[in-house]
Amino acid sequence: MQLKLSAPVADAIASGRAVVALESTIFSNLGLPSPANADALERCLEAISSRGAVPAVTAVLDGVVRLGLEADEQERILGIARKAAERDIPVAVGQRWEFGATTVSASVAIAAAAGVTVFATGGLGGVHRGVEVTGDVSADLDALARHRVVAVSAGAKAFLDLPRTLEYLETRGVPVLGWRHDWFPAFYTRSSGLLIPHRVESADEVARIAASLTRPNSGMLLTVPIPEADELDGSHLDEVLAGALAECAAQGITGAAITPFVLGRIGEATEGRSIPANLSLAENNAKVAADVAVAIAAS
Repeated sequence: MQLKLSAPVADAIASGRAVVALESTIFSNLGLPSPANADALERCLEAISSRGAVPAVTAVLDGVVRLGLEADEQERILGIARKAAERDIPVAVGQRWEFGATTVSASVAIAAAAGVTVFATGGLGGVHRGVEVTGDVSADLDALARHRVVAVSAGAKAFLDLPRTLEYLETRGVPVLGWRHDWFPAFYTRSSGLLIPHRVESADEVARIAASLTRPNSGMLLTVPIPEADELDGSHLDEVLAGALAECAAQGITGAAITPFVLGRIGEATEGRSIPANLSLAENNAKVAADVAVAIAAS
């Protein structure tokens, strides 16, 4: 995969300084609505920069795979996009997509190709409910199993089959860590009720674990719960999710289309409170990812 690096990212990699990769889907029209998407981008970039790391937004622009954007290019990723998972990258390049918004799997692959070892996102994809019928498992999980990257997220999206998601990660040999927390987060809520296999207390601890991975091409997941003040009501959220998933089944909505549909229903049911929650967890994940990247660079 041929990459074009922004000047700050290229300089940071060449000098061994900390870099944190970011996906671009959340900042596009496929993620948060305007102007929240612009706010999210600004807050994530600032969170990473302020803690001594260099932010590197991933994307495909005009058929070129990008790791890091120049300042005058950032506005481009706030608009209309085509979603690009890892499998779509060669198509986006070959067909010269104007803007391919990278998902977790694509971003992890791009980061790994450049030797960037830390990636921050909102929530991970995973095993979908009803997988025994649909076989629907997000490519995000295999990307973590095949690329040496520490992914920092607020667990996985709450509408997924979270027990099976954790089981899949165990099967693929991906370590799952809890950042100063014992429970697997469920995006908008701090706990899914599922215990995390391993708890960590510091960025240095995460760096030591990352350096000791047993497979040369395998990553790990660091889960960070949403800040307590921004957590949504779990009971209400469960009711909303159940209704939204029932609507998906009735309307034949499957695969990648489930996420925006369900998130839209959550936004309506919470009267917009899900957007500030999303911004908070994305920014918080970026901060933790920056600390981890700095610790890895120092080691």
